Amino acid sequence: MKKTVLITGATSGIGKATAQIMAKNNYKVVLCGRRKDRLAELEKELSAFTEVHSLSFDVRDKNDVLESIGSLPEAFSDIDVLINNAGNAHGLDPIQTGELDDWDAMIDINVKGLLYVSKAVIPKMTAKNSGHIINIGSTAAKEVYPNGNVYCGTKHAVDAITAGMRIDLNPFSIRVGAIHPGMVATEFSKVRFKGDVERASNVYKGFDPLQAEDIAHIIHFVVSRPYHVNIADLVVMSTAQASSTIVKRD
Repeated sequence: MKKTVLITGATSGIGKATAQIMAKNNYKVVLCGRRKDRLAELEKELSAFTEVHSLSFDVRDKNDVLESIGSLPEAFSDIDVLINNAGNAHGLDPIQTGELDDWDAMIDINVKGLLYVSKAVIPKMTAKNSGHIINIGSTAAKEVYPNGNVYCGTKHAVDAITAGMRIDLNPFSIRVGAIHPGMVATEFSKVRFKGDVERASNVYKGFDPLQAEDIAHIIHFVVSRPYHVNIADLVVMSTAQASSTIVKRD
């Protein structure tokens, strides 16, 4: 019997790559994202491999989250694996000049959005005493770097929430873990720098960064371990990266 995976932030980057690898490995896939055109395109692509259902909602809107996930047809409503991937960085400013809207966006997406989606999915997992939750964090969950202030704070929160989830869901035999990537060549920096393509591309110049597919393969590895194995906390960086601020560039 196929297991069902729900992936937030599925329209690009790590989320999209994860959806692709899970579909090709015999999982039913629930794609979640805001961009309906991208969802439709990805659903069509993955339907060649497995059953796919799309949900268009904004993780910042708790009512939208609960209603959308609550609307899943019976064939997709029993979620075996939840991948809380949706998240963004907005701005890279010192705390004294940071923009309030950027702070709100990061807290609402990275922390509250993760909680809203989890709240919608967990009850069925506890009812059947099984399930797997993977929260996508960041090396920013483990250290703080200049001008990272609020973004690092939100990823530290993801780290703490993951640990709390694992404790609270332990009586229900639910696996909970986090994967913390370093620098991954996705739309992340383009969003952080608000569409400044040149500034975003400079982040990844002079070294071989992680690709979305690298993290997707790791997610599949984590999910496919025997059920008595829970990979609770995993940090992954490219060989060139030693920390958030130390990168060997050519």
